Amino acid sequence: MILLIDADSLIFASCYRKRENPDDDIYYKDIVEARHKFDEQYMKIVNDLEEKYTIDKVLTFSGSKGNFRKLITSKYKANRKKQVLPPLLDEMHQYVKTQYDSIYGYGIETDDIVARYWKQISDEVGRNEVMIVSIDKDYKQFNCLMYNYHFKHQEVLDISEEEAMFNFYSQMIEGDTADNVNYFKGKGKRFAEKYFVDCSTKYQYTRKLYELFKQKYKSKARQKYTECYHLLKLRTE
Repeated sequence: MILLIDADSLIFASCYRKRENPDDDIYYKDIVEARHKFDEQYMKIVNDLEEKYTIDKVLTFSGSKGNFRKLITSKYKANRKKQVLPPLLDEMHQYVKTQYDSIYGYGIETDDIVARYWKQISDEVGRNEVMIVSIDKDYKQFNCLMYNYHFKHQEVLDISEEEAMFNFYSQMIEGDTADNVNYFKGKGKRFAEKYFVDCSTKYQYTRKLYELFKQKYKSKARQKYTECYHLLKLRTE
């Protein structure tokens, strides 16, 4: 098994310390402590999976810079502009790049790099021989094995082609609050389940979804559909 670990969320979490008292600082100020927390979380993930699988290789991904999606619309992740970032975040990204030889890119997100490697490796050795390790729901648009390491889940998902197709087209309706993508406010997963109930092929999903865009956006339906698609679709090439 080849593990593809999206480490961005782990890096972010490693900058936060457990508070003993309400007045304690929420961030680590000592880089050694942040590094230790990351190493500990990272190795726990690998060790937990080694109990169930024979791990042949682990590839780490983190710290990609720039994002072509912000050229599609200025609204993309605009909700994060005022977000206060942990003081050790940049140092931690550099640490992981150096110590774990993490893979990153420019002009795209870490998710896209992981998706590209997953597609290439799964095509070469089979989708059952590679696993994406992440808490990011965006990867559910792929027919993949995915390990969600969040303490409330800690489960391996075996996503079928049918599930992956529904997950992606459903997300185009549901949107992504974290990335400020929402073309149908007020419509969620339950609506998508009912709306796509008769869909089973890509053509059927596309046609049905485009009808929804036409109902709301009229003459701008094609533009809005294209925007939404490219904001949410991870790049595999």
